Amino acid sequence: MTTIAKPPATKSPAARASVISSLGSNPYGVFVCLMAALAGLLFGLDIGVISGALPFIAKQFMLNDHVQEWIVSSMMVGAAIGAIGAGWLAWHIGRRYALGLAAVLFVIGSLWSGFAGNPDHLIAARLVLGLAVGVASFTAPLYLSEVAPRQVRGAMISTYQLMITVGILAAFLSNIGLSYVADWRWMLGVIAIPAVLFLLGVIALPDSPRWLMARGRMPEAQAVLQRLYDDPADVEAEIREVTEQNAQPKQGWGLLRVNSNFRRSVALGAVLQIFQQLTGINVVMYYAPRIFGLAGFATHEQQLWATVVVGLVNVIATFGAIAFVDRWGRKPILYAGCAVMAAGMGVLGLLLHIGITSTAAQAVAVASLLLFIAGFAMSAGPLVWILCSEIQPQQGRDFGIAVSTFVNWAANMVVAATFLSLLSSLGESNTFLLYAILNIAFGVAVFLYVPETRGVSLERLGRNLLAGKRLRDLGKID
Repeated sequence: MTTIAKPPATKSPAARASVISSLGSNPYGVFVCLMAALAGLLFGLDIGVISGALPFIAKQFMLNDHVQEWIVSSMMVGAAIGAIGAGWLAWHIGRRYALGLAAVLFVIGSLWSGFAGNPDHLIAARLVLGLAVGVASFTAPLYLSEVAPRQVRGAMISTYQLMITVGILAAFLSNIGLSYVADWRWMLGVIAIPAVLFLLGVIALPDSPRWLMARGRMPEAQAVLQRLYDDPADVEAEIREVTEQNAQPKQGWGLLRVNSNFRRSVALGAVLQIFQQLTGINVVMYYAPRIFGLAGFATHEQQLWATVVVGLVNVIATFGAIAFVDRWGRKPILYAGCAVMAAGMGVLGLLLHIGITSTAAQAVAVASLLLFIAGFAMSAGPLVWILCSEIQPQQGRDFGIAVSTFVNWAANMVVAATFLSLLSSLGESNTFLLYAILNIAFGVAVFLYVPETRGVSLERLGRNLLAGKRLRDLGKID
């Protein structure tokens, strides 16, 4: 095999545009990336739907705040368990079949939720949905990071986050339509329809070429790469780099025990996922109607319409991440996002302290909440998933991403299960001011520890990590 020069860490705007244009001219590559990203649509539907259904569920079963918190957070428990098992599944049966299993669990959990006869059954059904979300949230970004060209890897993984936001918006719209008949069963059960469509789409996906090469199935991997990449030189370069990495054994837990450098990347992935949840995003998504009630929206219908605006801003702002993550880089966007999120939560907290007693104050409260949503959607939402799929070395990638995904859902569960209690103990104003402070801390952590990974191959990032470079310098080339 001829020697291929290693690509530079960054490309000129013209070269990058050429890569994106090439991807766009490859219908198969676009189809593969979009189908994998559709896992995010189901993820988003399950996040968004509960905010509209919960008031009706609470009314029918006469539930207190504690039981409502468990109905919301039970999905996170399942997701944390699913994330633990997803690494094993993705390695032993492949990324494609792991996504297929997630699709089947989405169908089962959605139908069970719609037919649940009591709160216990509903909690169990949402545990199943959580298993699906845990497997999908681990496997989809991993799969996308392994099939997308490095020059557009950030944009492709951001598409997964975009699908999450689209799913949330679709759930909010569905909630409004079904709220007029107060039918929470349809709100939860209708998700089975897109889950079936996703299952059919997964059947048409190829296996990850990196996974195939790791299993010694080189001809199949080469055939997949030839369909994904238009340039034969890109195929040859990809095979060369992955082959070099696969020469080193996959160790996972063993690597974690003996290699302090790998422990650093695993720890960074976990910290990033914790901070993503401590921004307060899922508090807004799960309890949006309740938050808008605090902001002065009196009726449930008004609160649901306000959540639709939240979902719309969430979708629009995510396009910003897709457009700029591979142009500006990961860190500048995270800095901007942390500042915007802190400002949004801080203003909302101050308004709740002063009292929202006028139409003008209500408008400012809504604007601050939307500002927070925009900041998250263009930064921490997609970029944390991107970074967690990039910073792990090939030898322990499945294990490292499984740990960070598990931590994400464990933190998500804690946040969801404590928000109503925080409101009661700290007060409304102090709760949101706390989230503002946590967003500032997130920005500090980005400055100190997060590397700039734009345009750098996964293999180079892994080599720099295992060579002992500082975490923030992993993307630098000597």
